[in-house]
Amino acid sequence: MPRKASTLSVADENPASGGVAAVDRALSLLTVFRKNDDGYLSLVELADRTRMYKSTILRLLASLEHYGMVHKSDDGRYGLGEGVVRLYGVYNSAFSQADVIIPVLRALVEKTQESASYHVISGNSRLCLHRVNSPLPISYRTREGDVLPLDKGSGARVLQAFTGAKGKLYDQIRKEGVVVLDGDRMPDLAGVSAAVFNAHHEFVGAVTLTMPSSRLKPSFRDEVLQAAMALSKKFGYSKD
Repeated sequence: MPRKASTLSVADENPASGGVAAVDRALSLLTVFRKNDDGYLSLVELADRTRMYKSTILRLLASLEHYGMVHKSDDGRYGLGEGVVRLYGVYNSAFSQADVIIPVLRALVEKTQESASYHVISGNSRLCLHRVNSPLPISYRTREGDVLPLDKGSGARVLQAFTGAKGKLYDQIRKEGVVVLDGDRMPDLAGVSAAVFNAHHEFVGAVTLTMPSSRLKPSFRDEVLQAAMALSKKFGYSKD
């Protein structure tokens, strides 16, 4: 049913004092996504939650998508984009989450001499929020803020497993909390990744160790798993 002209949108009901109405409306779109959603909302759902006209929403979405704040899926639905995750990374740096994650990655690098990263999901990709590179001259190097595939690589597989992916590999990852893959994303590159959880037992990200295939060691599996558990405990996670 079309929205009545007399019905105010959520943003118009509670505008920012001295603010700009268009900005209020755009930001209200970002706030309607909820944990229980599957990550994406249709235009109809966005209109229902914001009480804005679809034509208005489409114009706002065009601007938000331009700045990476929303992402449009292949089926025409919308989800939060990598720009939101990048801001989340900046927020974490300012409010000391990086101070928790980086020491764990550094300890893992010191122990293994390989590169360690912390990844989260960003739309249909994964984002490297934090990274400590290997001191060795031959290594695969990414940077904080780099966007990587969500369908290949050990980090991607862990992120997929704990966000509902189906299949034997993902069942095994959910059971063991860790995966070791060689050549999954590119030839001669190996990766070991393990899941990280918070105080509410919610999956929040993945610790990943990458190295040339020739340097992959059986001990890396337990070392990455231990690093992920150490980080989970710092986030308040407890098995009890």
